[in-house]
Amino acid sequence: MTRLAFFVALLPSLSLVFAQDLGVPTTWREFNNSRLLAERISIAKSAIDTILPQLDTSNGQFDGIGFWQSANVFSSMANFDHLASSTVYKDQVINGLTAAYKTYPNFDPNGYNDDAMWWATASYYAYRAYGDSTMLSMAVAIWTRVSNYVVSVADAKAGKQPNKDFTIAGTCYGETMAGGVFWRPTSDDTGINSITTGLYTTLSAYLAETTGDSTYTAAATLSAQWIQNLQISSSGIILDGVSGADCTRTAASWLFTYNSGKYIEGLSVLKDVTGAAIWKSLMTNITAAAVKSPVWQGSNGIITEGASKTSDNDGVGFKAIFIRGLDEVSVRSADNSALQILIHSYNDVQYNALLELAANGTSYSPSWPGPAQEFTTWGQMAALDVMVTAINTNSP
Repeated sequence: MTRLAFFVALLPSLSLVFAQDLGVPTTWREFNNSRLLAERISIAKSAIDTILPQLDTSNGQFDGIGFWQSANVFSSMANFDHLASSTVYKDQVINGLTAAYKTYPNFDPNGYNDDAMWWATASYYAYRAYGDSTMLSMAVAIWTRVSNYVVSVADAKAGKQPNKDFTIAGTCYGETMAGGVFWRPTSDDTGINSITTGLYTTLSAYLAETTGDSTYTAAATLSAQWIQNLQISSSGIILDGVSGADCTRTAASWLFTYNSGKYIEGLSVLKDVTGAAIWKSLMTNITAAAVKSPVWQGSNGIITEGASKTSDNDGVGFKAIFIRGLDEVSVRSADNSALQILIHSYNDVQYNALLELAANGTSYSPSWPGPAQEFTTWGQMAALDVMVTAINTNSP
């Protein structure tokens, strides 16, 4: 199959993307819970406290997981305090992020823009939870650096990006490449992917909302458009990546929860910043498609992605990002009760599975359908967003 034919097969059908059913599938396992707010807060706090002994306070890293995954533990901690209206983890979050920023310049020891933005986003969450201006400054600094690797409108027209040493594809499959964000801050790497662009979209939207600066709004909009135009499958799922040199796509099987999760989080903020109906519609329908996708779950609705019991892998952390994105969508969808019910039902499926099928005391298996096993840092890290967002997605 030619690249063009392959892409045509993946082209988004707007009639599909914009006609999703918001009903809760009756085949989902235990899609509600009756735990009161105080109990849910306690469960989430216990889950966080169980992973904290793995923290190296000298550099902000958690033993047993990767660099980007450690950032997401701090995200969960900051979001716990944000949702529980507390400051329980304030010192640990701020000190941990500061230590990582000092130890690893630009939050980037390995040369990946997405890695840096996981930490920048964690810094933004810390600012949101605690009002610490230094955290906001760190987020802005990383945004500024990564902006050097965004394909601008002028770059796309010229076929050249200032920080890349090859001719870039100005268009792929009839759509501009403007707004795409290169995965790596090196001169020769050609990859542009949805997670790096989705992270940039989301961080830009948060900064636009926080500062009122239209520069961030324009950046979020351009990158959101790149994913909208090039990276949505016919089933409404976000695709993975495309070469900025020759438009070659990543494998069709590379469908991951976090690509959809991070994008809908960004869209939920962007719709509020701009008031544009297109972002609200797109967010709603990608959400509905993603929570019902058979790619990463069975008919019972329990996510099976990244279930390695013996060693850490990136996929273990993907599903946590998905759950976090869903929660932000829910928070910002007070005018759509059907969407909020769908999200809290889906999150309750994961919550109940972890508590009933995958729990060993206050630690959780990376395999959410179970069985339970001994503590692993990666399994605990993945469960945190489920436990934390349960504070928010159910009524008191």
